[in-house]
Amino acid sequence: AHDCVEAGKHLLTASYVDENIKTLQSRIEEKKLLFLCEMGLDPGIDHMSAMRIINKIKKNGGKITSFISHCGGLVAPESDDNPWHYKISWNPRNIVLAGKEGATYLLKDKKIKLQYQQVFNKCMPVTIENLYPLAWYANRDSLSYIELYGLQDTKTFIRTTLRHPAFCRGWNKIINIGLTNTEDLEKIKDCKTYADWYQLKISPFINNNKDWNFYLQLYITDPFKDEFSKQVNYLGLRTKELLPEGFTSSESILQYAMEKKLCIHETDKDMIVMLHELEYEATDNTGIGKTQKIKSTLIVKGENSLKTAMAKTVGLPLGIAAKMILQDKLNLTGLHIPVSPQIYEPILTELEAQGIKFSETEEGVTH
Repeated sequence: AHDCVEAGKHLLTASYVDENIKTLQSRIEEKKLLFLCEMGLDPGIDHMSAMRIINKIKKNGGKITSFISHCGGLVAPESDDNPWHYKISWNPRNIVLAGKEGATYLLKDKKIKLQYQQVFNKCMPVTIENLYPLAWYANRDSLSYIELYGLQDTKTFIRTTLRHPAFCRGWNKIINIGLTNTEDLEKIKDCKTYADWYQLKISPFINNNKDWNFYLQLYITDPFKDEFSKQVNYLGLRTKELLPEGFTSSESILQYAMEKKLCIHETDKDMIVMLHELEYEATDNTGIGKTQKIKSTLIVKGENSLKTAMAKTVGLPLGIAAKMILQDKLNLTGLHIPVSPQIYEPILTELEAQGIKFSETEEGVTH
């Protein structure tokens, strides 16, 4: 970003707007540059598709009371062949560290703040027709998007990530055991094999006078204990295989195991799923208010390990935006994310021509 400002060049990126790039805002505007961020899938297509619905509702006089947006990079059902029901289609480190910062969102006019250990313990089910079961966990910071979306009066606002429920259950245990710890090298440095490491990490929960409540939940009373055992075995955490050289923490060991065991094979297909759920108050021709619910769903499957749905949905919005700039069809300057119609309308239209198209349903709601 600094280099682009110095060179006087526009910047297009799928990355989030952070505090560092915000410090460049005045210089970006002075040089009449366009820095267009959050232009991938999530963030990116989520903003654009949500804003199209939000603005349509507002234009028709509706008042949005609830906004929940889900997105997940998943494995297609035909390639789902492991107990995690997951394969890695993007940055593995982000997957291992998911939820580390906790989560904040708005639910029925109440600000909810979850700690790391709570994020995957609060997963809620989502049903999408013709797909395997899904569940969501809350993203780190939903609240910062309320104003950007113009939804200051909404009572519920949540941005989430989708996973299979089995993944959420297993990952919650992984976190509680401490397998995502980034600062435990001193404790684990003498471990030689995965079995050494895993046994050391679970030892506080199985030795006398330790955390028996957790032990009981994990090994005795949990109805999903066999499921977790299969997940642990699938990652090879009980084997005598040597740990990766130069490991720096439990998190680095776990990431290595996941990259090895949950990789996408050549003929595997990934899948992205996005679902927006909005409730709004509408007024019919009698003047009586009624509550409506819109569900807008996007499902895109990859072709193989190279031509993935993730690559397609992250890359195409950026490519389309770049083309628009080159054709002088995007005459904006400053620091932006794609929440204005002049950005999202032409991009969504071209995405639809590429087969990336939402299906939408609407129905009345009785509370």
